[in-house]
Amino acid sequence: MAKETNPAPNPVDLHVGLRIRLRRKELGVSQEKLAEAIGLTFQQVQKYERAANRVSASKLYEMARALKTSIAYFYEGLPEGDAVGLEAVEARPGAQAFLLTAEGLELADTFPKIRRARVRRRILDLVRAMVEEEDEV
Repeated sequence: MAKETNPAPNPVDLHVGLRIRLRRKELGVSQEKLAEAIGLTFQQVQKYERAANRVSASKLYEMARALKTSIAYFYEGLPEGDAVGLEAVEARPGAQAFLLTAEGLELADTFPKIRRARVRRRILDLVRAMVEEEDEV
């Protein structure tokens, strides 16, 4: 059986990489500064964030310290337990890719600041309507 040369990243690695990026951006830390703090190059941090490379346990520990958070932070939002939960993560690659963009990060940071649930719901309804209209074109 031939080994796949460029397999898709594991959904858990994608999630962890996204959480690294979110926390780094939240603190206003550049990839260069994070890399320096953990003894790597910024290119390696980029690879971790994109899940091109897996983060070792020791590097994740160092990142948690450098980003002033717990190791558990990087796993928040992942379903616990069985493989059914992993399927849910695999089914959302578009959401993860979007959150890796500047717009996605800004939206993820800004949207929760809307205090009124009714307003958030209406914005979500508007976005859904726009997507439906786009699909019809």
